[in-house]
Formats: sequence, structure tokens, C-alpha cells
Amino acid sequence: MHVLVTGAAGFIGMHTARALLAGGARVTGVDNLDPYYDVALKESRIATLDGDAAFSFVRMDLAESEATARLFRNGGYTHVVHLAAQPGVRHSLTHPADYLRNNIDAFGHVLEGCRHARIAHLVYASSSSVYGASHRLPFSEDQRVDRPVSLYAATKCANELMAHSYSHLFGLPSTGLRFFTVYGPWGRPDQAAMLFTRAILGGEPIRVFNGGRMQRDFTYIDDIVDGVVGTLAHPPRRAGDAAPAAIYNIGNHAATELEDFIALLERLLGRRAIRDNQPMQPGDMPATYAAIDRIHALTGFTPRTALADGLARFIAWYRDYYRM
Repeated sequence: MHVLVTGAAGFIGMHTARALLAGGARVTGVDNLDPYYDVALKESRIATLDGDAAFSFVRMDLAESEATARLFRNGGYTHVVHLAAQPGVRHSLTHPADYLRNNIDAFGHVLEGCRHARIAHLVYASSSSVYGASHRLPFSEDQRVDRPVSLYAATKCANELMAHSYSHLFGLPSTGLRFFTVYGPWGRPDQAAMLFTRAILGGEPIRVFNGGRMQRDFTYIDDIVDGVVGTLAHPPRRAGDAAPAAIYNIGNHAATELEDFIALLERLLGRRAIRDNQPMQPGDMPATYAAIDRIHALTGFTPRTALADGLARFIAWYRDYYRM
């Protein structure tokens, strides 16, 4: 197995590449090291992989069609895990073009590459954000996802439709994974765990939206990776007129109120947070909560990491990496 992992310098990408390497796969990572957040952190993630002889890294931009076509033409990949994307709901309010380029154009080029390279299975990142204005919890894959409340979510909905069309037209086995609020060591600086930890340790206020009454299905990175790797080994198959395409939630199957998340961080850090209360942000969802029976039936996926344990591991990494 030779797996192309896009977004390999990203949070989930690095951990996924490491798990695939540990399982004996050959891995090529690709990333453009976009400065959306600290490039040094991305380079440090890649450095953790560089010592493995089965890993190679290509720095390039998947939004460049010719470069992406060459990558697939010359790579000899059997499988693709596509995690490269422009993340963040709030950033999409001010920089919409980034999402059209990095989430739509780039994904189209990856689909074309997979089609012509006859990839055995494409697994790609979707998001819990696709559930948008839905209020029926837990979120199930059967629910409608045609009412996104942010452009970021709309691009992820579009990715699912694009992948399904390639599966239908060209027989490309594709699986979309709707990730639910991933956290853990090597996380993104724009995510709650990193933002809050940095501010609390620095004695700075944290912005708390909607009085902390939002709920999130916080999912530890190791559990997410178990789901990604497990799913990669189960490509969907064409059944009659049904395309070889699938969608699965990956979450912790537990909705935690943001106020409880903050309180747990305070206890683990031994410091109180200074709160800057803000109204509900446009594009945010009041609650996320994953039904995971489908991915469990496919792979046996069961989240193993309690929030307190996962946050403790994250804080230990944070203090070590940032020397705090």
C-alpha cells in the first residue's frame, strides 16, 4: 500500500501519516505549508515523520491543476487520504476566496488525479459543519445537509457531492468522513484547546461565545485516526445502481457544553480563565453530537479517550512544545 496523504503537515494529516507508517504502509505527504497559521508548527509536524524511510514529502499546492496531475501521474499511489483544506468557520466570513480555491478547486484536481490513477480508495475529510441548521441530535448520516450556515460548511457539502459524482461516473471508491471537533497534541492554533490554553497561561481573556452554552462533540486525535485508518481498509463497493461511495461520522458520541470544557481546562492548568463574553458568532452551530453506529458497524470504531484524559495529554504536549 502506497498512500498519498494530503495536508500531511496539518494536525490530522501528521497523525494519520504516522499511524499508516506504523502499520507498514509507504506514505507520501503533500502540503503547501499555507501561512493561515504558524508555518513553524507545520514544519515541526513534518519533522516528526522525516526519520521514517517509508515517508517522503512533497511541497506543492493542490489548487494548481498541472502540478496535481503530475503528482498523481508519477506517484504510483494505491490509496489517497485527502485532508488538505482551508479550515475554520470564522475565517470563511472574511476570506471566502480561500475556501473556493482550497476546498473546491483543489478537491476537484484530487478527484481527477484519483480517477486517472485508478486509486483503490479515496478517503476525504468532510465536517460536522455540514449539518448546519439541523437541530435533531445526535446528527445522523441520514439527515439532510443542504442548509449549511457557513461557506466552509457549504464547501464540505460540495465535496461530498463531487466525490459521489466521481464514484457514480468512474467507479472511484470514495468515503467522506465527517469529523467532530478534533483536539489533541499538535493541534491547530485556531482551535479552542489551543486558543484557551495559550490565553489562560498568559493571563489573557478568552472569547466565550453565546455564554458558553454551545455544545461540541470533542473527539481526541488518536480516536479520529483510528477511524480514518480503519475506514481506509474498507472501500465501498458498487451495489446495483448505487455508486461506490459512503459517508460516516467520526465523533466521540458525547456533547459537552463549552462552559464545562473551559472548567476542565482551568482545573488541569491550575488557573482561572478571564472571560470575554461575546454573542453567538454568525456561522457557528449551537451544538454538535455524532451518531457513530455506522462507522462502528463497518470498522468496530469506538472512541476510547475521555475528555479529561485527552486534554491532559494535550496540555502536557503544549507545555513541552512551547516550553511553558
